[in-house]
Amino acid sequence: MASDSRPHFPTRAVITGGMPYGNKNLHFGHIGGVFVPADFFARFLRDRIGKHNVLFVSGTDCYGSPIMEGYRKRKEAGYEGTITDYVKENHTAQKEALDAYGISLDLFGGSGLKPAAPFHEALTEDLIRRLYEKGHLIKLSTRQFYDVEAGQFLNGRQVQGRCPVRGCKSEKAYADECDLGHQFDPEELIAPVSQLTGTTPELRPVDNWYFDLPAFREELEALMDEWDADPQVRAVVTKTVRESLADPVIYVQNKFREAFDAVEGELPAHTIQEPQGNQQSFSVTFADWRARDAAREVLDAAGVRFRTGKTLLPFRITGNIDWGVPAPDLEGTHDLTVWCWPESLWAPISFSQTALALDEEEAFEGGTPRYFSHDWRAWWCDDNAAVYQFIGQDNIYFYCVAQPALWEALDWMLFQDTPIANHHILFMNKKASSSGKIAPPMAAELLEYYTPEQLRCHWLSLGLDQKAVSFSPKAFDTSVSHKDKKTGEDVLVKDDPRVADPALKESAFLTNIFNRLARSCFYGAQNACDGHLPVAAPHADVVEEAREATLAFECAAYGFDAHGALKVAEDYARAANKRWGDASKAAKGDDAAYDQALADAFVALRTTTLLMHAATPWGCEKICEHLAFDPDVFFSWEHAFEGPRELAALAGETPEQHALVPLPPRTDFFEKHPSQPKGRG
Repeated sequence: MASDSRPHFPTRAVITGGMPYGNKNLHFGHIGGVFVPADFFARFLRDRIGKHNVLFVSGTDCYGSPIMEGYRKRKEAGYEGTITDYVKENHTAQKEALDAYGISLDLFGGSGLKPAAPFHEALTEDLIRRLYEKGHLIKLSTRQFYDVEAGQFLNGRQVQGRCPVRGCKSEKAYADECDLGHQFDPEELIAPVSQLTGTTPELRPVDNWYFDLPAFREELEALMDEWDADPQVRAVVTKTVRESLADPVIYVQNKFREAFDAVEGELPAHTIQEPQGNQQSFSVTFADWRARDAAREVLDAAGVRFRTGKTLLPFRITGNIDWGVPAPDLEGTHDLTVWCWPESLWAPISFSQTALALDEEEAFEGGTPRYFSHDWRAWWCDDNAAVYQFIGQDNIYFYCVAQPALWEALDWMLFQDTPIANHHILFMNKKASSSGKIAPPMAAELLEYYTPEQLRCHWLSLGLDQKAVSFSPKAFDTSVSHKDKKTGEDVLVKDDPRVADPALKESAFLTNIFNRLARSCFYGAQNACDGHLPVAAPHADVVEEAREATLAFECAAYGFDAHGALKVAEDYARAANKRWGDASKAAKGDDAAYDQALADAFVALRTTTLLMHAATPWGCEKICEHLAFDPDVFFSWEHAFEGPRELAALAGETPEQHALVPLPPRTDFFEKHPSQPKGRG
């Protein structure tokens, strides 16, 4: 690959990870599906463009009905703390899990916790008032579920039913969204049930503010055209968004045709698409969502059953639950809070403000500033900056439909982010959810059987950019492997030593190939070079192979293809390890030839360590430490094509002057977990 065809990176960048709800700890899907890919890219970018130019933020989503419902259940079980105490406990547990996996966030805040809460509340106030002043908010009287027996309005998670969106089979839909991310009005929910009393709730009118999302359909269509041409945006994003940009449609089963015909004259202007072939329903298309909603009332009154299609609807901004960010009083509305989804969209901005303010305060007290600029606009609005948001596929609607429209409406010069939407990470080939039937292992549980770097490499290698993939750790596999011939009892997969562990597939590279290459270099230098770098210059073809691998890795990382990037590094290191094995054997008794083989191996070790740094930071930094190079220089891509000789020269040393840090016998840079069998691989 020619250097002039290298991908272009921004001068500075913000990376965000999806925000976990404050009602639970993190399971493997949170870490493996979102945070590890985000951390891989954040670490890579710090090396690629400079750590002072990268801001990696996320935080606990403290507000909303899931938190209220979780807190209510804890209180019923005897919990005596406040809801803030409850959220803070979960936030602390989440932070500990992220730290254990080496997720290098500059700030993991909490939208309702200090120090981020004041920034988040101020930004929320400014943002909603600006939307109102620019005419993008609509006050609507909508109906909210009310439990008569409990005597209270219900928050979103206190109501469950079936999703009304055509084609969706979700049986777990809440007041206005299902667990697959479809949006709808509360009155559309099929067979609603109160989770408080098990009764059917009533719908009672309440006033709330909505963002006029349908007004931005043309802007969203234009953005999708841009994203289609952007190699960094995955096809699933634009495909999913375009499904929401359809005209408002109602689908009516053919058996209700006579009843429909009887009231068709009362409907707003519409067109009918007759059923094709064996279709069981016909469709009715309207000019806008208001006309469709008016038609729904007519059809409801006539007893005509129907389902709606996906379309842009006003995006709810405020709600009527107590636990939320206070909303500003507008046109006589009082005591409203902000719905958790919209405020979670701008939470990364308030988290950025928080991180930058903390750094500025530290610098004011005499510390060294960590970031290029303390002005959040230099990160979110500048032409030389970029924002990369790592999300799950089921959150595309919010981050790729609602958020771009909000940014356009605000007119704050916020540029559109680059969304990185991963497919679901399954558990034992089934979708796992902490609130579903299949309980996934918690992130902390996995570390009783695997090291963080083993799991990081495994998850990065799953290729979630392409499709949903199963995570099937042997230690948790309770399926039957076979029957014991002596006892006749079932032997579970997790107890069968003959069954390989899928979660350790990538670990063999770390604990065998990479370890062996590093040990060969250090022990070889200690034995033949008096603990210094080899004197010989590496072969030109070895230098070129390192350069080509570096460029290929960079290209894969630019496209968020972690699987492809790690394959480049592994293939390169395997070939280099074989070359070392062949050359070192052939050089027995020939000191000059051995020195040459060692010089070539050190180039491979330097390059492999640079490329693997984003995936396996601890082991790579240990290698750098024993190489005795400044990590800020060693891992900087300004020096990506410079081998150990050149790095020594930067420090004013010749190879024979550059002393390595002695490596004790049988040292591993990448260790197995104590629970795993000893031996190779």
